Amino acid sequence: MSGRHETCQSHDHFHRRSFLRTSGAITALAIVGAGALSSIAYADALTKAQRDKLTPDDILALMKNGNKRFYTGKRQDHNYLAQQRSSAKGQYPAAVLLTCIDSRAPAETILDLRIGDIFNSRVAGNVENSDILGSMEFSCKLSGAKVVLVMGHTACGAIKGAIDNAELGNLTGLLAKIKPAVAATTYTGERTSKNYAFVDAVARKNVEITMTNIRKGSPVLAEMETNGAIKIAGAMYNLETGVVDFFTG
Repeated sequence: MSGRHETCQSHDHFHRRSFLRTSGAITALAIVGAGALSSIAYADALTKAQRDKLTPDDILALMKNGNKRFYTGKRQDHNYLAQQRSSAKGQYPAAVLLTCIDSRAPAETILDLRIGDIFNSRVAGNVENSDILGSMEFSCKLSGAKVVLVMGHTACGAIKGAIDNAELGNLTGLLAKIKPAVAATTYTGERTSKNYAFVDAVARKNVEITMTNIRKGSPVLAEMETNGAIKIAGAMYNLETGVVDFFTG
């Protein structure tokens, strides 16, 4: 009984030492793009010290690396229970995302992230409103997130609905927010929802317009971006390939 107890203590001590060594190297991992946010298979949730050492560009690089692990089938072995326990008394996310509600595009999964790594706002068509802007301001100004990422995806149903002028209860008003992207999309082919190339072009334009609207609608975030405290970026997730295409602008 005593021998088994000593073995367990030794095993736990080994993992604590391994975690501390890895945590101490998080900045170096970020610099070389090794995926620090998700590189610790048995780590607790992201700490304030770890998050504060990362720059906006570091964080974007880490999400890109996480997506690469996802679409190449090399996702980390996450200990979600440990992350849940360690984040219960505090959270220090590195980014805030605005993504679509589409069930096939869960950001934490396709970017290979852990509990506590990001804030994630989800709404059909990934469009902003005052509530989402307020949530982003909380995330960045008060909670310390350094990246605002707007992520759309291919074959988006909300985009198709906006193209088709669909009307249904409160959805009508939501789709109206996407229609400016339909009008602003330069495309020489068939401009219908049946043409997936056009749908995807509108989806990307919608992300770009949403990024612009975030800057216009939130002087708080715009000032933070101007000062280099945060970066506002966009992305498109391809449902067929699993690849996320990141862009700024």
